[in-house]
Amino acid sequence: MAQKDETTYDFPKDLLKSQVELEEVRGELKILLGKQPWSVEPLAAWTTHENHWRASSRPDSPGWDPSDQLRIATLRKRELELAALILGHPFWKELAAEERTDARTKLKHHRQPTEKATA
Repeated sequence: MAQKDETTYDFPKDLLKSQVELEEVRGELKILLGKQPWSVEPLAAWTTHENHWRASSRPDSPGWDPSDQLRIATLRKRELELAALILGHPFWKELAAEERTDARTKLKHHRQPTEKATA
């Protein structure tokens, strides 16, 4: 039976805050993008030729609402800013190179309940 890694890391508060915000931004983006039509710009419906190797089609797309486009652009920009803050945080230099992958994984999952907490 494999041993469970019990290593914990004392993540700085600003790093944790950035990770939480990144998760929230990505969640909002996923929801917002899921509600959008297939094309950002208004485009007519189309269907591939009957002899095409893989048949596909799309309905008419009214395009994205300008306010949604602005919100998505703002969220994407913030997502990149947060990712850069997290990846470039000085905390990672405090860890040995072989510990960084494990620490990054634990940072990503720090808000998820552990097996002990759910048992």
